[in-house]
Amino acid sequence: MSWFFLLLGIVSEVLGTTSMKMSEGFTKLIPSILMFIFYGTSLILVTLALKEIEVSIAYSIWSGLGTAIIATIGILFFKEHFSLFKMLAILMIIVGVIMLNISGEAHEKAASPAYPQIEKNENCEQ
Repeated sequence: MSWFFLLLGIVSEVLGTTSMKMSEGFTKLIPSILMFIFYGTSLILVTLALKEIEVSIAYSIWSGLGTAIIATIGILFFKEHFSLFKMLAILMIIVGVIMLNISGEAHEKAASPAYPQIEKNENCEQ
């Protein structure tokens, strides 16, 4: 479920950033309001994802994919400058996210649980 929360957090962050662009410096009311709603939703969802995903992995994926998607949206929908160099940079971000994800899976197989359970000692008083 944590990965689903992270995915939804990325989508919300992308919608928030797109709304920010469409707000034209807070001069458009609806996109300005949507920006706050989407960013708030994104932070809540990513926080929920962090219950089971390491922060280094979750944040890297969240910010990396969000950046790559926003750069692509900027080129496709907002007519931002496109270059092969920019496309290469976007691809490098995506490859980096994939590599982080793979390294996280390898670590999970080799490591103990992130939050080991502490057994309650019946002889201890609280």
